[in-house]
Amino acid sequence: MSAKALRYLAPLAIFLAIAFFLWRGLALNPREVPSPLIGKQVPAFTVPLLDDSAKTLSDADLRGKVYLLNVWGSWCVSCREEHPVLVELAKKGTIPLYGLNWKDKHEDASAWLARYGDPYIASGVDRDGKVAIDFGVYGAPETYLVDREGIIRFKQTGPLTWQIIEQKIMPLVAKM
Repeated sequence: MSAKALRYLAPLAIFLAIAFFLWRGLALNPREVPSPLIGKQVPAFTVPLLDDSAKTLSDADLRGKVYLLNVWGSWCVSCREEHPVLVELAKKGTIPLYGLNWKDKHEDASAWLARYGDPYIASGVDRDGKVAIDFGVYGAPETYLVDREGIIRFKQTGPLTWQIIEQKIMPLVAKM
């Protein structure tokens, strides 16, 4: 092959490689963000409770329980979409649900729960977002399934749906 032919084939090969990776990336689901915390210990945290800032919620308080930790905010449109599912899940009582109110104003968060219902056994406040950073939160809502030893077994980025609860979360809970 001549040097002139190689001069034209090299850019074509590079273009085709880039086009392939872009095409492949378009097939990925942006809701499925893998978490490096799956299979690892819940990050240590202690946060004040939304309904009583004199009390706290911590990872140590939850040790020994299988539970869901839901990161939410009153400013979050997707949280509003997810909320009826959480309220119904709490009514069923199949798994304890705890909240982590993220980067929110206290009065807005309290009013939001009063208006739409409070599905949480307790909701801690992460006003500055440091706990969420430790969990690797990309945006609200995010939900974590944690086992009795405090190991994260599942992470849902985006709103929970009944399909996700029934097909992904509850089979994992049954194994715990």
